Amino acid sequence: MTALTIHNAKLLLPGQAAPISETIIIDKGQIAAIGNAAPSTPAPTPNDTTETIDAGGLLVAPGIIDLGVFATDKPAFRFGGITRAALMPDQSPVHDDPATIRFAALKGKPDFWVHPLAAATRDLDGRHMAEIALMKDAGAKGVATGRDWISDSGIMLRIMQYCAALGLPVFVHSEDSGIRGTAVATAGATATLLGLSAAPAITEAAAIARDLLLAEESGAHVHFRQVTTARGLELIRQAKQNGLKITCGITPAHLFLSDNAVSDFRTFAKISPPLRNEDDRQACLAAIADGTLDVIMSGHDPRGPEEKRLPFGEALPGMAGAETLLALSLNLVRDGLISTGRLFELLAANPAKILNINAGVIETGREADLIFVDTGSPWQVDSGKMTAMAGNTPFDKLPVQGRVVKMMKGGKVIS
Repeated sequence: MTALTIHNAKLLLPGQAAPISETIIIDKGQIAAIGNAAPSTPAPTPNDTTETIDAGGLLVAPGIIDLGVFATDKPAFRFGGITRAALMPDQSPVHDDPATIRFAALKGKPDFWVHPLAAATRDLDGRHMAEIALMKDAGAKGVATGRDWISDSGIMLRIMQYCAALGLPVFVHSEDSGIRGTAVATAGATATLLGLSAAPAITEAAAIARDLLLAEESGAHVHFRQVTTARGLELIRQAKQNGLKITCGITPAHLFLSDNAVSDFRTFAKISPPLRNEDDRQACLAAIADGTLDVIMSGHDPRGPEEKRLPFGEALPGMAGAETLLALSLNLVRDGLISTGRLFELLAANPAKILNINAGVIETGREADLIFVDTGSPWQVDSGKMTAMAGNTPFDKLPVQGRVVKMMKGGKVIS
């Protein structure tokens, strides 16, 4: 056995707003001690060896847990400091049976862990409930409706009731399909100027309102994967005050871009849900600051040129977000909106709680999934140089700061 000591690190510990200089000891793949804390595992025997890593004053933070990606893209995840990801069921074939769940859970191990989310309905058809209990036994960490909203309220209620009994979170997409129709943009000045088919922003709030009622009735933990409008966030805020077991997330795209980013028919800015107006974007930033939003995720959904270089209405929504997730999110700290500690609650601690996994924070007994971050390292987003399967990013050529220089999975250095 080999114990590992990391010194000269700025550790980001639970409950602290800013990192502190401290030493961390790793043994058997877990965090054994921090500073002078008593080890949670036996101390190394004389026959054991001890290695030391000098962190060089870098920020040492929990590995990012990306809560809801559409592709297992290890090079992009490594670049972005993502050590675990919850994989959406929208795959080929759809993850709607135990075999596909077991296969997905093996992807990337041992240096990257995939936590598959089970399809709520067979083939994601929104009509026939899948074998959720069997998929939980196969390793599913949650149940998801996929890219679409389930319009049948009876089916959705049964899914929530079943998941509540099994202790599984339900990940929902929040766009009322009847209101959205075939719209490709949010109704407003930009969509009107471009002549794009558009749906009002209440598409989101209507879907959230229905699902909040079902969450209250069922007692299920419902995670609203993306909430992007002021009205949707207000519904979430009120439901939390009422004690409902709900959480919600957002991507950097909806925090830093408004619908004018699709001007000139920029298909790289066509995402799902579509970008909103500036007032909604400001409401999202306020919800990050006041704690309404629980998770920042990448929404990683790389699309190749054959799917993006098309007329706007025909291009598929999606963006490559894994590589830019951390660097973009650090802007929230630089702008004084949140602390570094709060940022990693959004990126790691809260996703770990939602998935019920032993990671996401630096404390004794947790898995030693760590990233070493140079928060001031400048670089430029370049769609032509990204390591993702496809470099479709609306942030192309944007200068950013913050780079992961080393990553550890289970106490082993992997990059």
